[in-house]
Amino acid sequence: MANDETSREGLETSGDVYGMIGPVNERLRTTMLRAGVTVGELAECAGVEAKTVERWVSLGRVPHREHRWEPRIARMLAAAAGSGVRVRLCFGDPASDAVTVRDREERIGGTLAAKIRSALTYYRSLADVDGCELRLHSTTLYASLFRYDDEILVNPHAYGEPASANPTFHLRRIDGGTVADHYMASFERVWETAVPWSGGEV
Repeated sequence: MANDETSREGLETSGDVYGMIGPVNERLRTTMLRAGVTVGELAECAGVEAKTVERWVSLGRVPHREHRWEPRIARMLAAAAGSGVRVRLCFGDPASDAVTVRDREERIGGTLAAKIRSALTYYRSLADVDGCELRLHSTTLYASLFRYDDEILVNPHAYGEPASANPTFHLRRIDGGTVADHYMASFERVWETAVPWSGGEV
C-alpha cells in the first residue's frame, strides 16, 4: 500500500484483501481503526514492511514475538515520560491472594502469577525513569483499566473467563457524564492501596 489513505481503506476492506476471504484478525483491525493507526504507521513502529502488517490483519497471522507490542511499550512509555507525560502502571501482585483467586476462577492451573511476572520483566527498566511510577496491588481483579488523558479502556472480568475473552469498552470523559469518571476514580482507589515496585523480583 502506497500511502496512509490506501492503508486505511485496506483495513476497512480487509475481509477481501488479495481477492480472497481469509481468517481476518478482527481484534487488530478494529483496534487500528479506532486508534486511527494505518498499516504503514504500525509497520514503521513494529519495524516491519507494510505487507507483513497486512498479513497480520487480513490472514490472521500471529506477529513474531519480537514484533509484538509489549517489549516496545516500555520504550514508548519512557519516551512519553521524557516529554512530560505522567506514567503510572499498576499490576496485580503475583504473590497476592487476589491473583490466586482469579487464577482459580479462570481454571488456568496456577499460571496467572507467572504471566504477571513475565509482563513485569518488560517494564522493569521504567522503575528508574523520571516520570514513571510502578506499583503492585492486592485488590480484587474486577477489571483491567488503561487510561490516557480523558479516555479510558475498560476490560471487565467476567467470572470464569480470561481477560482476553471479555469485551473492552472505550469510554470518554464528557461534560455531564459519569461512567468514565466512575472507572477513573476506581483506578485512583486501587492506586492508593498499591505498593511501589522498584523493579525487583516478586
